[in-house]
Amino acid sequence: MAERMLQFVTHPQVLPEKRDAAERRQDFGEIYRGFARSRAEEQASRCSQCGIPFCSVHCPLGNNIPDWLKLTAEDRLEEAYEMSSATNTFPEICGRICPQDRLCEGNCVINKGFESVTIGAVERFITENAFEQGWVKPALPDRDLGRSVGIVGSGPAGLACAERLRAQGYEVHVYERQDRVGGLLTYGIPSFKLEKHVVARRHALLEEQGIVFHLSTPVGSGEGETALEDLRARHDAVFLATGVYRSRDVKVPGAGLEGVVDAIDFLTASNRRGYDEDPGEDAALHAKGRRVVVIGGGDTAMDCVRTSIRQGAERVTCVYRRDRANMPGSRQEVYNAEEEGAHFEWLGSPEAFLGDGSVSGVRVLRMRLVAPDASGRRSIEGTGQHDVIEGDLVIKALGFDPEDLPGQFNAPELAVTRWGTLTVPPGGFATSLPGVFAGGDIVRGASLVVWAIKDGRDAADAIHHHLTETMTGALEAAE
Repeated sequence: MAERMLQFVTHPQVLPEKRDAAERRQDFGEIYRGFARSRAEEQASRCSQCGIPFCSVHCPLGNNIPDWLKLTAEDRLEEAYEMSSATNTFPEICGRICPQDRLCEGNCVINKGFESVTIGAVERFITENAFEQGWVKPALPDRDLGRSVGIVGSGPAGLACAERLRAQGYEVHVYERQDRVGGLLTYGIPSFKLEKHVVARRHALLEEQGIVFHLSTPVGSGEGETALEDLRARHDAVFLATGVYRSRDVKVPGAGLEGVVDAIDFLTASNRRGYDEDPGEDAALHAKGRRVVVIGGGDTAMDCVRTSIRQGAERVTCVYRRDRANMPGSRQEVYNAEEEGAHFEWLGSPEAFLGDGSVSGVRVLRMRLVAPDASGRRSIEGTGQHDVIEGDLVIKALGFDPEDLPGQFNAPELAVTRWGTLTVPPGGFATSLPGVFAGGDIVRGASLVVWAIKDGRDAADAIHHHLTETMTGALEAAE
């Protein structure tokens, strides 16, 4: 059925239908509607089936994208799902929140002149259709190995590792300090990008697989916390997938004023309200009727901007020290934010937060771009000019750093890098503690969900190899 492919010359790129900006400002529902079956098959048929699939090359998971696009175009949707899920533990999540414009779609061969295949939207359709048809089943093990693994953290790295280890026959226990599974998928990413029923549905599937979740169970050395040493004694191996949650600060005058808050606190409070919970400190972490200034240019900053709009902010301004072309976040997210009414102040760096007790504005130093640095990215320097942006809620969205895990776990022998991330061998996952592995953001630093999924899958294989070798060694010693 090769004639069904290479249709990019006859079919233009069609993006998923997007809800009107005026409508979506009123709620936290996902802004994109899913493809209908006929549209998904049509858009999949635009794939050129090129000899070197750069879309797969630039996917951290190495997804077999041309293969499942071809199967979709040929109406072989169950096979398309099997192909998609073979390399991706959570394709329904990646199809929604991966920055396809920087990864697969951005490297599509037909992108120049014909616009890329809408890979993410087709991936979402394949998995949602599979759920509707009942094709998504828990990966039950053929046999139980009689060994257990403890996983600290239930973000994408922890969940991907848990799913793969359980499928291999291990007893898997996941320890999560929050009261729901998902990590930043649940409490960091707003529902207009990832509705929470998607995460809850996957959680239920993992429980059906036999994974045991211990919620509201922080791991640490404090009162009421589970000690890492106890987990090491209880399990044959431990995987640390704690993520990075310590917000980077802005070291300028006025940083301690009331109304200057961290992005993670603001987003967590908003997501808790979505569960009809009282997040506490409601006034400090709600944007209704306020002039909001968001500092930063990544996806977290865009999440804060767009959340503030939905909460009823009077005005929302994003301040970023470089220009639009040099923003680290998704360009589509910036466009969506502008559609919804956000304002952007490019080439501005916060110099001070102003106010008497409570913040009333941000004094910014105007910047200009100069020659690229050693990394190839253009550097910036101050122009000497200043402006004041009025605001009574300032959200710092400058990224995240690791928490002090050696101190938190009372494990000074747990080696860390100079950035505070856990030390593992190149391409490996073993930490300096015997039998303890780590992956995801706590190793690579704040990164994409798709990289966390890859780390979780690869770490599961590394743990399985380690435990197999340990078991073999014990049997040989017994003989």
